Amino acid sequence: MVFSSVLFLFRFLPFFFIVYFLIPGRGKNVVLFLGSLLFYAWGEPVYILLMLFSTLVDYVNGRLIGKFQGRNQAKVFLVLSVVINLFILCFFKYADFLIQTVNGLTGAGLPHLNLPLPIGISFYTFQTMSYTIDVYRGKAKVQRNILDFGVYVTMFPQLIAGPIVKYSDVERELHGRKVDIIGISHGTKRFVTGLAKKALLANMIGELWADISAMEFAGMSVLTSWIGVLAFAFQIYFDFSGYSDMAIGLGEIMGFHFPENFNYPYIASSVTDFWRRWHISLGSWFREYVYIPLGGNRKGLSRQLLNILAVWMLTGIWHGAGWNFLLWGLWFAFLLMMEKLFLGRVLSRLPGGIGMIYNALAVLLGWVLFALDTPAGIGGYLAAMFGLGGKLIDSQGLYLLGEYFVLLVIAAVAATPLPGLLAKGLERAETGWGIALYRLGEKVVPALLLLLSIAVIVDGTFNPFLYFRF
Repeated sequence: MVFSSVLFLFRFLPFFFIVYFLIPGRGKNVVLFLGSLLFYAWGEPVYILLMLFSTLVDYVNGRLIGKFQGRNQAKVFLVLSVVINLFILCFFKYADFLIQTVNGLTGAGLPHLNLPLPIGISFYTFQTMSYTIDVYRGKAKVQRNILDFGVYVTMFPQLIAGPIVKYSDVERELHGRKVDIIGISHGTKRFVTGLAKKALLANMIGELWADISAMEFAGMSVLTSWIGVLAFAFQIYFDFSGYSDMAIGLGEIMGFHFPENFNYPYIASSVTDFWRRWHISLGSWFREYVYIPLGGNRKGLSRQLLNILAVWMLTGIWHGAGWNFLLWGLWFAFLLMMEKLFLGRVLSRLPGGIGMIYNALAVLLGWVLFALDTPAGIGGYLAAMFGLGGKLIDSQGLYLLGEYFVLLVIAAVAATPLPGLLAKGLERAETGWGIALYRLGEKVVPALLLLLSIAVIVDGTFNPFLYFRF
C-alpha cells in the first residue's frame, strides 16, 4: 500500500483518521499501532510476524539493559540485540546474494533462497537498534510500555521508507502529544506537497528514465544518455523526498515531529555538502552509531579516511545486495576522502558555481552506478555519456528533449529553494498585492496540487516507490 494510491488516499487514510481522532487520550496509541499493523500487513502479511519479533526482541533487551545498567550484563544484552537485528537484516537482504556470488566464483551449485525482501526492514531495523544502543549509553529512557514501543517501531507514516526516527526523537510524544488545528493544517499541506512531488514530478519524469534505461546503450547519443541520468536524478529525489514530506506531514497531523530528511541536495557545492543534505536521517545514523564509535576524526587523518571508507562501504551495502551498490558507496567514499585530503580546500577557494557543477557531475555519475545493476549496463551507459561509440546529438535525443524540456525545467526549479523563497517573500509583504497573492496561494495552491495529483494517480499506471526495495 503506497501513499500515492487510491487505496491509501480514499480508503485507509480517511478511515484511520476518523477512528484516530474520535478515540481520546492514550487510546490513540492503540489505534495507531493497530492501523500500522494493518497498513504493513496489506502488503506483507507474513513478514508482519518478523517485524513484531524484532519489536519484542528490542523491547525485552531494552528492559534488561536498563535493569543491569552499568554492569557487564547490560553489554551482553546490547550485543544480543545488535547481533539478532543484524542477523535478520543480513539473512533476508544479503543471504541469497552471497549464495549467488559463491556459486559464480566456485560453481558450488548452492540452492537459491529466493526470499522476498521484507519491505522497510532496513529502516525499522536501524530504528530498533538505535533504541537499545541509546538506552545502553544512557541517552534514552527504558520504555516499559510495550504498546508505546510497538507504536515507535511500527508507526506507518515512516515505517517503510523513513525518515529513520530515533527513539529519543519521539520519546515524549509517545506518552503525550498535542494534536491541534495548526499541526493538522501544516501537516496536511506538507503531505500534499510530498504527494505532488511524487505524482506530478517523480512519476512523470520516471517514465522518461524507464524508457531510456530500456534502450540499447551501444550507439546511444550523448544527449539521450544525459537526459536519462538527469531524469533518474530528479525521479529518485522527488520520489524519496516526496515520501519523506508525506511521512513528516502525516506525523504532524497525529502530533509527532519527525526529523527532516532532505535540504535541497542538488544545490550543494561539494559532495560533503551533498551528504549533509541528502537522506539526512541515514547520514546521522551512520555518523552517530558507526563513524564516531570507530574514532571519527579524533585519531588522525589516516584513521579518519579509513573510517570514511568503512562507513561508505556500509552505506552502499545498506541500500541493496548488489555489486553496483558497493561501487556506488566506494565512489562517494573516494570523493569524500579526496575532499578531506585537499579537494575541499580547493573548492572553498573557487566560486560557488564551480563547486555546484562538480557536485552535480559527481552525483550524476554516482546515480549511474546506483540505477544500473550490471557491469555491462554501467559500462555501456557511461560510455554513451562520454561519447564513446555514439553520436553527440541525434533525432531521438532531440525528440525526448522537446517532449520533456518543460518538465525538466520545472523539476530543476522545484529542486531548489526558489519556490519557498518566493512564498516567504510574499508572506513578509505587509500590504498590497504581495500579501493578497500569498493568502490566495496559501489556500488555492495546496488544493490545486491535491486535485492534480489525484487526477494523475487515478489515471496513471506508473507509480513505483524506489526506496521500498531498500
